[in-house]
Amino acid sequence: MKTKAQMLTKGWVVALLALVCCTLWGSAFPGIKIGYALFEISETDTGTQILFAGLRFILAGLLTILIGSFAQKKVLHPKRKDFGNIFKLCLFQTVIQYFFFYVGLAHTTGVKGAIITGTNTLIAILASSILFHQEILTSKKTIGCLIGFAGVILANLNGSSIDFDIKLMGEGFMLISATSYALSSIYIKKYSKDSNPVMLSGYQFAVGGVILTIVGILMGGTLGKINTAGIGMLVYLAFVSAVAYSLWGILLKHNPVSKVTVYGFMNPVIGVFLSAILLQEGEQAFSLKNMIALTLVAVGIYVVNSRNLKTME
Repeated sequence: MKTKAQMLTKGWVVALLALVCCTLWGSAFPGIKIGYALFEISETDTGTQILFAGLRFILAGLLTILIGSFAQKKVLHPKRKDFGNIFKLCLFQTVIQYFFFYVGLAHTTGVKGAIITGTNTLIAILASSILFHQEILTSKKTIGCLIGFAGVILANLNGSSIDFDIKLMGEGFMLISATSYALSSIYIKKYSKDSNPVMLSGYQFAVGGVILTIVGILMGGTLGKINTAGIGMLVYLAFVSAVAYSLWGILLKHNPVSKVTVYGFMNPVIGVFLSAILLQEGEQAFSLKNMIALTLVAVGIYVVNSRNLKTME
């Protein structure tokens, strides 16, 4: 009888749970846009966007702690040694990532923003190998990542060329956001060796959400139109973060960073599909371009995990 930890290292289990995470995160792309429309938040109102994110992550933290406590039949709470780790995680996963993401996206194109965001998987694998020495960087991993990244680029091309104009508050901030997210994956793996990853996720979301909420208010953010549908979408987005990041943390606890994070290439691709469908652009979702992009991402994932996929029993 295999233990829970052994099951979580199986290739098919990692693939299934990682794709659940990516589908949830992918649904957040259109979900956020729908939420902005419901609360009447303009594309240029960065302060309110950050306030919206802060409220989302406060709820995500509470949901994570509640669900985790119920599942484990005990109240999840941090020990003294966890406080510093939770604060560092909340800075990288929530505060820095989303602050620079929202400000950066307001100063660059959506295509360039999505492509730069897609680099977080590359950065995570490179950093875990070169800086943190958590695993060995092989040519197979490098080739697989490049193939997957090519799929991300293709999925976000809309028939227009990509210029190479780089602005600090645009592309620079987006790169900072992507790097921050990549580092959070490495830190959750490191800290979850001695702590519950669900507990870490819950408290870092709650603390990070409070910080973002304060920043959003200081920037003049305010939710002008509060309605049932908008609150429902906010709760759904909180649920997305709570479930997806908790599962992601559990997978990282039991597997190499590259084996898990390579599935992150699916996020922007699934985001394109779901955005097209939910925003009533279904024909675009199933275009030849997007089918090829999805194939490239799948091939990239296979290449990185090819040795593991041979033993997916």
